[in-house]
Amino acid sequence: MSLIASLRRVPSTGPGVSAADRHATATLAAAVLAFFVITLDATIVNVALPSIRAGLGGGITGLQWVVDGYTLMFAALLLSAGSLSDRIGARRAFAGGLVVFVVASAACGLAPALGVLIAARVVQGIGAAVTMPTSMALVRHAFPDAGRRARAVGVWAMGGAVAAAAGPVLGGVLSLASWRVIFWINLPVGLVTLLLLTRAPHSPTRPAPFDWIGQVTAVLAMGGLTFGAIEAGAAGFTAPEVLGALGLAVVAFAAFVAAQARVAHPMVPLELFRSAVVVVATGVGFAFMVGFYGLPFVFSLYFQQQHGMSALGAGIAFLPMMVLSACLTPFSARIAGWTGPRVPVVAGLVLLAAGSLTLALVPASAAVWLTALLLVPVGLAGPLVMPPTTALLLEHVPAHRTGTAGGVFNTSRQVGGALAVAVFGALLSGSAGFEHGLRVSLFLAAAVACVAAAAATRMPHDH
Repeated sequence: MSLIASLRRVPSTGPGVSAADRHATATLAAAVLAFFVITLDATIVNVALPSIRAGLGGGITGLQWVVDGYTLMFAALLLSAGSLSDRIGARRAFAGGLVVFVVASAACGLAPALGVLIAARVVQGIGAAVTMPTSMALVRHAFPDAGRRARAVGVWAMGGAVAAAAGPVLGGVLSLASWRVIFWINLPVGLVTLLLLTRAPHSPTRPAPFDWIGQVTAVLAMGGLTFGAIEAGAAGFTAPEVLGALGLAVVAFAAFVAAQARVAHPMVPLELFRSAVVVVATGVGFAFMVGFYGLPFVFSLYFQQQHGMSALGAGIAFLPMMVLSACLTPFSARIAGWTGPRVPVVAGLVLLAAGSLTLALVPASAAVWLTALLLVPVGLAGPLVMPPTTALLLEHVPAHRTGTAGGVFNTSRQVGGALAVAVFGALLSGSAGFEHGLRVSLFLAAAVACVAAAAATRMPHDH
């Protein structure tokens, strides 16, 4: 089912449609567009990285920060976005986050130097961290009926799937004009989204405490770990700045855990992890994104640097992987309903591991079409792993913890993606050379997926 067809199933206009229905549809359209551009910005940049380096200079380390500056802040602030949404209302938080995201997108497109681009990407990540979870809250508020809400959530999720599939090709097409256009495209989409938001009903508010200690220590821990992993590729793991960053990450993480055990209103209540389902789901989300986010970063550079392909050619090479993933997504819930969540999750992780391992064993001289086909199992892992894992997680936590559990799960996914780019990029730029770094990265992705698949066998067989 296409995204357009899905939208048509939600009542919008006509003599028999109430104003509330029209407002709900406008709200859903705004939420879908926002989720689309936020997901798009995580995938569209990869194929444009060589063009960015040609225009602004810098090595692989700089390109890693272009990707991870966005992902890192996205991950670090997701846990606090729910509290902000509750405090000021989802509609207002959504609008504020989207404005920040759009303004930062304009700054990315105008960046005169790599440092400015990275700084703007960090601000983009802040806006995305606020916008994404509040878009889901807007949908919940706009569709009080459970049946219509389930359909609306399906349409919302489809927006992310379409963005993930379209990102590499769209990035290649827009890069034909300039890499800057991949950021400027967010401006008209953001404007349309804000216009649609004016028809959304006001969101309820409630007092929501903010865990400042938890938020600051979380940013320091994630930032220190990511910085250490990225800089290790250029400076080595024994460099003082790398050891200092990794040490900061350890201390900050210890402080974060201690704070969550002691503060009155923690960002991440530690009792949440007494549930085996929460622990396994969080690990699966992390492991999945190591491959699903890290491999496109690696192969975008591989196609263009090692094979001399254009950005558009590299985007087309990802097309089979992304399109088949998007096509399978609408059937994910039905598959999990037939087999239970454990079977598709384990099967998807095995596919991810097998695809990564096969790619690692293929000769560097292999044809591009063969590499593109071998990326397909990695793409198929997405709809098999993520929707059943998300549904299982939300079914096995108390109702008042679903928002927090969802935030923890999404944060683990973003951290997995950020660390994959950091570590894989460090390996690619290491002294052993690009090809060696590529193979080690693929072996690591396969190993992480295998460990997650073994852990996923502990998932309940039935919902």
